[in-house]
Amino acid sequence: MEELHPIPNIEARFPDLAGKTAIVTGASRNIGAGICIFLARQGMNVVAAARTLEGIQATAEKANASGGRCIWVQADVSTAEDAKKVFDAAMAEYGTVDLMVNNAAHLNSRAIHALDEDMYQKSFEKNVRMVYNMSRLVITRMMEGKRGCIINISSVGGLRAHRGVCGYDASKGAIDAMTRSMAVDLAPHGIRVNGVAPGLTRGTTYIKVDGIPLGRAGQAHEMAAAVAFLASNAAAYITGQTIYVDGGLTCQLTPPGIFI
Repeated sequence: MEELHPIPNIEARFPDLAGKTAIVTGASRNIGAGICIFLARQGMNVVAAARTLEGIQATAEKANASGGRCIWVQADVSTAEDAKKVFDAAMAEYGTVDLMVNNAAHLNSRAIHALDEDMYQKSFEKNVRMVYNMSRLVITRMMEGKRGCIINISSVGGLRAHRGVCGYDASKGAIDAMTRSMAVDLAPHGIRVNGVAPGLTRGTTYIKVDGIPLGRAGQAHEMAAAVAFLASNAAAYITGQTIYVDGGLTCQLTPPGIFI
C-alpha cells in the first residue's frame, strides 16, 4: 500500500504570491499550520491567528524558518473584538491583506438528538460567525484595491454526512453556501471567493484507509497546496467553487465491498 500510494513532496511554486499578505485563522496545528508554512514558502507575508498560544508560536517559527515572514496573534475570531485585533495586526505589520483563509473551526459536535443549545451554538453558529467576522473586515480593504481572495476551509461533511456531528456538518454546508453567495456579491469588486474541502487529514503521519480510493489520509501540505493554487493567478478565472481535496472519498457511490 505504501509503495502504491506514497505521500508526495510538493514543490509547487506560485511566484505571483510573493510579497502579498495572507491571514490564516485556526493556525495553531494541522491544516491551518500547514497552510501558514506553505504560504510563507511562497514568499508571502503571513498573519497566523489562533486561540492556542503555544501552537501559534510554533507555527510562526516554522513559517519563518521556511523563508517567509510570519507574525502570530492569539485570538478567538468568533468574537468581533478579536477578529479586529487580527485584522489590525495585519494592517500594522504589512499594510494590506490580499488573502484571507478562514480555517478556524470548532470541531466538537453531536448527533441531532443530543445536540443541546450550547453545542449547537459552538458547532454551528460559532463556525459560521468566524467566517463572517474575518471576511467582513478584509472585504472593506480588498474593495478599496479592487482585488483580493478569500478561501473558506470547508469539509467533506458539507456534502456528505458524518455520523454524530450534525452541528459541525451543518456549519460546513452553510459555509459552502456563503462561499457561493460571497463570490457572486464580490466578483464585481475584483474579489474571488472559493472553498477547500479536506477529507481525512493527518499532519505528516501515513495512515492507510481502505475506504478512500487513493488509499491513505491526506496531508496538511496537500490542503495547503490547493489553497495556494486558488489564491494564485493560475486560478484567476475560478470563483464560487469548493474544491474537494479528499483522495476521491466523495466521488464514490459506496465504500469498497458494498454494491447496490
